[in-house]
Amino acid sequence: MIKARLIFMSALMMLLVVATSLAQSPGAAGRADTSTGNSWVIPAIPGFAVAIAAFGGALGDGRAIAAACEGTARNPGAGGRIFTMLLLGLALIETLVLFTFLTLFITPK
Repeated sequence: MIKARLIFMSALMMLLVVATSLAQSPGAAGRADTSTGNSWVIPAIPGFAVAIAAFGGALGDGRAIAAACEGTARNPGAGGRIFTMLLLGLALIETLVLFTFLTLFITPK
């Protein structure tokens, strides 16, 4: 399990490094080099980044909800406090996904 997690995190970091290196402004000629035929890569990077953020947010939401259900099942008297903390945690998780969306699609090009 640790090896799979390490491979996943390495692939994620590679995607982030590639995304930031391809996000540079065009060279001295004033326009991007489209001679390679891979001109779809640069516009597709924000979509991939938001997809990865949404995937991570969905995993985080699922784990938080499962933990809240388990905690409420173990101690039904603490259900109200657990629910409050659950809503706060879910709001923070979803905010990270929205910040990724805003950072990648609203930044000036």
